[in-house]
Amino acid sequence: MSKWMKKLLGMTCMLSLAVGMVGCGDSTQNTNSAVENTDNAEQANSEVTLKTIEKLGVYFVPSREPEEIIATTEPLKELLKSSLQDEGYDVKNIDIQVGTSYEAVGEALSAGTADIGFIPGGTYVLYDDGADVILTATREGLNKDADEAKAWNDGQPTTSSGQQTNSYRALIIAGPSEKGQELASKVNNGEALSFDDLNSANWSIMSSSSPAGYIYPSLWLKNNYSKSITDLSHAVQSDSYGSAMARLASGQVDVLLTYADARRDYEGKWTSEYARNTSIWEETNVIGVTPAIYNDTISVSKSSEIMDDAFKTALQNAFIKIGQTEEGKSVIAIYSHEGYQVANSADYDNEREAQKLARENN
Repeated sequence: MSKWMKKLLGMTCMLSLAVGMVGCGDSTQNTNSAVENTDNAEQANSEVTLKTIEKLGVYFVPSREPEEIIATTEPLKELLKSSLQDEGYDVKNIDIQVGTSYEAVGEALSAGTADIGFIPGGTYVLYDDGADVILTATREGLNKDADEAKAWNDGQPTTSSGQQTNSYRALIIAGPSEKGQELASKVNNGEALSFDDLNSANWSIMSSSSPAGYIYPSLWLKNNYSKSITDLSHAVQSDSYGSAMARLASGQVDVLLTYADARRDYEGKWTSEYARNTSIWEETNVIGVTPAIYNDTISVSKSSEIMDDAFKTALQNAFIKIGQTEEGKSVIAIYSHEGYQVANSADYDNEREAQKLARENN
């Protein structure tokens, strides 16, 4: 073999060896990267492992037509699934139902047939042996929320506070009649009203199941005078807040019981349909303010097999998140809910006392 051929062969072998070494080096590096990627993937999969919930039963009270509630709340299924996934839960199926009555939903929660119930505070209190409250609905608050009646009587309209609130007040309002003005004058002068003062007036009340128009004003009378609505000598039941306002405007009654923003709702009618010449804010005065009435609840079943503290927390976070989205707001608006806040059972102690009083009166 010639000398130059030997050199060429040697160079070729060296080049092949170098290429082989480089190839081996890449193979080792790729193998290590693959192992590392596999480890990372396994770790990631471990971190996102979701707890599976096969079925979640959500029940609504029939405050509207059942068909309307079912149709409006249909998007809640996917919203809730998505929000709960963020909390570590894979919910396979959400079953939404409307109870035949408020009591039926309470009983479903107690039995564990329903996992979650959208129920008023009153229904929750009746069934709190079998249900836990986890959230209270929020609504637009008012710029006045004082315990003292006089603080509501500045002659100016009650307006939105721009803040969400989880409760509202019931008010005892005196109208433009001579007796109504007499009672208002005492309150605005800082004088305490006696029960005789109140009993000398003609009252408009609502049905005995109305929180703002009966139950909580009864609690106010009990707390302040050890009396109840049944002790009033002159009380007539109105079939609606509108008819109660009309009676107040005409002087047929001196005092009415209503929810805190009722005057906002009837401000226009006061000077049109009810033919008053002065605004409702100048002609009416608050003479009593009830304890706070907490809003509707989202409650969960104590008997549900899937309900533990971790899942309750997940539900709280999920519904609060849903209430902050436009799509979520459009769903919960069917119950006039605007959002949710974490609730405590003690928030509904006034409701417990009010219901106890109602039972005693019946």
